[in-house]
Amino acid sequence: MTDLGNSAASRDIAYHVHGYTNLKKHEEKGPLILTSGKGIRVTDDSGKTYIEGLAGLWCTSLGFNEDRLVDAATKAMRKLPYYHGFAHKTPDITIELAEKLISIAPVPMSKVLFANSGSEAIDLSIKLVWYYNNALGRPDKKKIISRIKAYHGVTVAAGSLTGLPIVQNDFDLPIDRVLRTDCPHHYRQAEDGESEEDYATRCAESLEKLIEDEGPDTVAAFYAEPVMGAGGVIVPPKTYFEKIQAVLKNYDVLLIADEVICGFGRTGNMWGSQTYGLKPDMLTCAKALSSAYIPISALMVSEDIYQAMVKESEKLGVFGHGSTYGGHPVAAAVAVETLKIYEERNIVDSVRSLSRNFQAGLRRFAGHPLVGEVRGVGLVGGIELVADKDAKTAFDPKSGVGAYFSDRAQDEGLIIRAIGDTIAVCPPLITVEDEIDEILGCLERALDATATWVQETA
Repeated sequence: MTDLGNSAASRDIAYHVHGYTNLKKHEEKGPLILTSGKGIRVTDDSGKTYIEGLAGLWCTSLGFNEDRLVDAATKAMRKLPYYHGFAHKTPDITIELAEKLISIAPVPMSKVLFANSGSEAIDLSIKLVWYYNNALGRPDKKKIISRIKAYHGVTVAAGSLTGLPIVQNDFDLPIDRVLRTDCPHHYRQAEDGESEEDYATRCAESLEKLIEDEGPDTVAAFYAEPVMGAGGVIVPPKTYFEKIQAVLKNYDVLLIADEVICGFGRTGNMWGSQTYGLKPDMLTCAKALSSAYIPISALMVSEDIYQAMVKESEKLGVFGHGSTYGGHPVAAAVAVETLKIYEERNIVDSVRSLSRNFQAGLRRFAGHPLVGEVRGVGLVGGIELVADKDAKTAFDPKSGVGAYFSDRAQDEGLIIRAIGDTIAVCPPLITVEDEIDEILGCLERALDATATWVQETA
């Protein structure tokens, strides 16, 4: 690596470990250092600007300079910079946020518990699945089903639910009592000539067989993202959730919706659960809850689950869960203001309108010789690159095609994310039509450059 002296890049390499990064390559390559942001753009330390085409990590819904959120945080910091929710105490603003979340939930919910990240919210939900069944006198009903390619976080429990090997390899995950069922990816998993509806039926039948094989009295919960994000922007096939939920209901298996990416307008409704007809018993949300300006997450639970919690905590003398920063007043204030902005600016309606041009523009790439499938909904999309379009043959993972595309997009001034060879695009919800066109133009140029490179290196 070139000697960087005492530059920010060299200090980063010396002191900072990056997530989801090849650490050896990072020692040679160093970081892209971002110094400021405005609207949907960020600026690096050389002064170059980029459209943030993944909204950071699927999260900066209101862009990078929303003054109302800065003001909300500042006022809250001056008023009450910290308080907790233990032993019958709470900041007043945390009550307001909990009430608001319950009022906009996709199905009737009873109570909210707060944490700091999507992973933590998932961990808490797992604890409550087990707590709930203990309260009902079902000590064996504890197994949890998630899906291949699911992403539910990286902590010990949440990382066990995640269906991506890289999250588990050499971390000694998953933990016990976690089961895996099919990834609902019609393009990759359907048989020749199998319709989306028939494939959904097969997924539901596979789930039912898994429950029967394990023993219905041992299976407690099923976790699902409405749209699978980090697994490759996988949109469920038609009738999928209708059929899955019928199986869950038949076997008294809880449904937990992971709305960490889909929540707050991303799919063209406030919740992905509304877009795809999920009726969850619990729901996790984070990311766009505060437009990622400050860490906060939430778990909403149904009345049945809450009453079981009441019963068990009465028996034990206390509900033995909580965290120092859960429901933090500054984070809660930012989240309350974020939700106000969504309503006042009709963000969900705007997403629905923008999605027409965005999705149509992405689908124009479907005819490109390098593109196997384009998929998406609302303001999230995925472009899957393939070595052979007709045979749907994937590139050798070592070829680095997705990473090459990502670098070329960055050269064009667009930051996106390559998930293997699927290009994920998820711009901030405040993006306007002209910026959608810019994003599509950058993607097209990066796609053509990648196709040329693939031909030259074949």
